[in-house]
Amino acid sequence: MALIGRIPSNFGNLTFLVCLDLGSNNFHGNLPQEMTCLRRLKFLDLSFNNFRGEVPSWFGFLQKLQVLNLRNNSFTGSIPSFSNMSTLQTLNLAFNSLEGHIPVSLSNASRLETLELSYNSLQANIPEWISSLHNMNSLGIEYTQLVGSIPFTIFSISRIEVVAFTGNSLSGSLPNGLCNGLPILKGLYLSINKLRGHMPTSISNCSQLQILSLSKNEFDGPIHSEIGRLSNLQILELRANHFTGIIPQEIGNLVNLAKLGMEDNQITGSVPISIFNISSLQVLSLWQNNLSGLLPGEIGEIPKEIRNLVELRILDLGNLTVLYLYYNPLNGMLPASTGNLSTSLRKFYGYNCKIKGRIPKEVGNLSSLLDLVLSGNNLVRSIPTSIGNLRNLQRINLSDNKLTGLIGDHICKLQHLGDIYLGQNQLLGSLPNCLGNITSLSEIHLGSNKLSSNIPPILGNLQDLVVLDLSSNNMVGSLPPEIGI
Repeated sequence: MALIGRIPSNFGNLTFLVCLDLGSNNFHGNLPQEMTCLRRLKFLDLSFNNFRGEVPSWFGFLQKLQVLNLRNNSFTGSIPSFSNMSTLQTLNLAFNSLEGHIPVSLSNASRLETLELSYNSLQANIPEWISSLHNMNSLGIEYTQLVGSIPFTIFSISRIEVVAFTGNSLSGSLPNGLCNGLPILKGLYLSINKLRGHMPTSISNCSQLQILSLSKNEFDGPIHSEIGRLSNLQILELRANHFTGIIPQEIGNLVNLAKLGMEDNQITGSVPISIFNISSLQVLSLWQNNLSGLLPGEIGEIPKEIRNLVELRILDLGNLTVLYLYYNPLNGMLPASTGNLSTSLRKFYGYNCKIKGRIPKEVGNLSSLLDLVLSGNNLVRSIPTSIGNLRNLQRINLSDNKLTGLIGDHICKLQHLGDIYLGQNQLLGSLPNCLGNITSLSEIHLGSNKLSSNIPPILGNLQDLVVLDLSSNNMVGSLPPEIGI
């Protein structure tokens, strides 16, 4: 309610209070000690304010307190050794500036279901005693400078649904029996650490798992076929590790998957056809691996008798919004069925993939596309006129190919275009005058082509233009004074 100021000391007179919610205001200063008189209090929410100082140890006198939420404030110092908080079910101290260790006194809070300490500076180990909190449902200690290994006993808390340790300096490996005691785990967030070793095959025993995030660690070895048993999985993030081998066909069993991120690994082989059975997939990110054999019709590894079937299904992902394939030696052509990829597709990144041949006119069917990036390939022939159908396009990057022909007026239909990258090709003729009508243009990169004629003065209309690169062409005449004004 945009309330400001300090909490008055006579707040302690409200001894009848059971619930006190002052969250999302602009209160500041320290909390008055008189609040210890609120002995009936069960729910206390002071989140999203500007309270400062140390977290008061006198919270321990509120012996009926079940929920204590102090997240998003400016508390400093260490977490106090709360006493007599056996009724506490939720403790949220996230987004403060707390330091030190996690006090062992919290082990007495046997009813604790949610412990959230993320975004602090604790610089501590994960204590073994956390596993004694048998009612724990959600444990979040993210971006807090945790060190050491994850105690294996954590994975024996049978009621836990969320384990989140992202953004720390945790090391060691995951136990082979990781999911044997976690029947209802739904979210496992371990990204941005220093964890190593293989992905445990027992992870398939977490049958309720919806989010598995292991990105930016030092995991290696294969991605086991057992992962296909996680039928409830919605997000699978494995990027920036050292995974090797192939993508198992069983990935296609993840029928609820919305995001698959395996980029920046050492994965080889082709993308299994089974992935394209996942109709719910929205983000497919496989860039910077050693994948080959994705594009149908050009790949010897795909038997002739199923090659047509592959071409029909390989791009049949009706809900896909993001497709990242760059930095893979795909070495094939874009098939006509690219146009069937998804009417929801917003970003298509396929640069540096050794794609050859012409850009199929069916690309113009991708009506929701915002970014089309196919630079650094071996594309030939002219830019299809159907590109003009992509009325929502904001960035087109076809640079560093072997494109020829004219830059036609059809590109001027892209009235939301911000960036044009067509440099390092063999484009001919003059610049279309109508480019000056795309008022949203900020960057035009057309260097290293065979463009001729004059620079159209109408480009001076582009008030938001930041970069104009026409270098290494055959253009003549003088620089129009309208440009740069």
